[in-house]
Amino acid sequence: MAKYSEKSQEKVHEAMHEMKEGKLKSGTGKKVTNPKQAVAIGLSEAREEGAKVPKKKK
Repeated sequence: MAKYSEKSQEKVHEAMHEMKEGKLKSGTGKKVTNPKQAVAIGLSEAREEGAKVPKKKK
């Protein structure tokens, strides 16, 4: 299984929390309602900050 850093886990946790509150938006500005999309956004944000996150699947 892939290893995720503490920073990336925290980002995913924050994204899930925002989604549940209805505050998380996708790139197009629409509200995110899918938990899988929230996880993807959290990992993407962690990747941008340089956290240890496995590569994207194609």
